[in-house]
Amino acid sequence: MSARGPMAGKTVLVTGATSGIGYETALGLAGAGACVGLVGRDGGRTERAASDIRAAVPGAQTETFVADLSSQGETRRLASQVRERFARLDVLVNNAGAIFDRRAETVDGIERTWALDHLGYVLLTLELLDLLKASAPARIVNVASAAHARGRIDFDDIDCRKGYQPFAVYCRAKLGNVLFTRALARRLAGSGVTVNALHPGVIDSGFARGNRSLFGLFWWLARPLLKSPAQGAATPLFLATSPEVEGASGGYYSRSARIEPSAQARDEALQERVWAMSLAQLGYAADPTRSP
Repeated sequence: MSARGPMAGKTVLVTGATSGIGYETALGLAGAGACVGLVGRDGGRTERAASDIRAAVPGAQTETFVADLSSQGETRRLASQVRERFARLDVLVNNAGAIFDRRAETVDGIERTWALDHLGYVLLTLELLDLLKASAPARIVNVASAAHARGRIDFDDIDCRKGYQPFAVYCRAKLGNVLFTRALARRLAGSGVTVNALHPGVIDSGFARGNRSLFGLFWWLARPLLKSPAQGAATPLFLATSPEVEGASGGYYSRSARIEPSAQARDEALQERVWAMSLAQLGYAADPTRSP
């Protein structure tokens, strides 16, 4: 199955691939014939996920990478390792994320939800962009959320020093995903690389497990009503593999169909302002998509 699938000969990278939507997406891509790079924070869990995929898909090709994507240094190291080990990259699936019940800062001094759920997407994508362009046609798939519609970007308090509410901070980061997708799509026009964002559905995954906030309690109570991770992977797999979206870029998808994101997400001025702020937070002196 893996050798003859529609993704045979293609190489993909999936972050947050040890469980939930990320694992199911990696499994589906392996089943479609791709060589799959799995990224996780824990080496043991990442190796087990790869082993499980090889057991489920005879002949599957997997590679494992370990990195904490809330750390800029580790994300840059990951990108370097991917460039060393992969001659090409046809699909990048940015999926790694979490919701945290208390405020904390990363090693870079950035509020960790924004650092992981938004800046992690931006940095890994930009660091792998040359490889994606060299492999064109290539695709970038950003796992966002319908929660983006409730997000607000407070430029005066992006690190939430004035108050921390877990779900509000998560919504802000998911809005960042969609804003980033739109801004990047404009910059990639004509490059052969497309980028799209999606809402996977409300999924019973591990991202809120252990969260002791009211949101964590709500999530636990709602679990019987939630979709499975396999169902949540349907739209990421659609965007990564389907010929129906060949050449389509800058979109926001739910249930494998393009829909309109929130009015804020469609605001081009806001997209550009968040783009500029994100590059500054990541230490880029110039826009790396504009380099020759």
